Amino acid sequence: MIRTVLSARPKIADLVFQFYGRSLHPELFEVKRERKIERSTYNATIKITSTGHAICWQQPEGLLLTEVATSALHDLPIKRRLMSHRVRGEHEDRIECAGGLVYETQLAIETADNATIRGYQQELALAGEKHSVLYQFESGGRVGLGAFSYIHFESRARSLRIQALHTFPEDGVILTSQSLFSLPSES
Repeated sequence: MIRTVLSARPKIADLVFQFYGRSLHPELFEVKRERKIERSTYNATIKITSTGHAICWQQPEGLLLTEVATSALHDLPIKRRLMSHRVRGEHEDRIECAGGLVYETQLAIETADNATIRGYQQELALAGEKHSVLYQFESGGRVGLGAFSYIHFESRARSLRIQALHTFPEDGVILTSQSLFSLPSES
C-alpha cells in the first residue's frame, strides 16, 4: 500500500485527534517545525505538521507514545491506536499506560472571527520560541489570513505538558488542546 503525505491544512470538520502506543513513520507527515526535548526519564519530539501536530514521547526503557492531530483522510495505522476522536466541541480523555505513566488530554474548539484569529496569531508570534514551537502558514485564498500553529511545552523531570493552538481561518475556528504525559512519583 502506498501512503501519501497531505500537504494542505485540512478543514476542521476533517480533523482527528489520535493517540498511539507506538511511533508513526516520519514520512507520513510533512513537518514544518520540530523541537526535541531530552530528559533523563524521557525524550520527546514536538512537530508542527501541515495538518496539525505530532508529539512523540519515549522512555529510555522503550515505552513510546505518539499524539497526533491530523486529517481523518490521512491514512494512519490502526495497530496500537489507543484513542481516536473526531474533533468536535470539547473532549477529555485519560489513559493509563505501562509503567504507571498517565496520559491526559483536553480538546476544545472555539469559533472566532478573522480579527480574533489575527490577534491570537500576532500575540503568540511575539511570545517567541524559548518554550514553544510556532509556524505561520500561507493564506489559503479567500480569507487572506494564513493558518497558524503554536505549541507551548513545559518539560519537568517526570512530566511533559503540551498546550497546542491551531487556527483555521477558512473555517472561523481555533482548536486548542492540552496534553499531559506524567510518570509516577519516585518512591
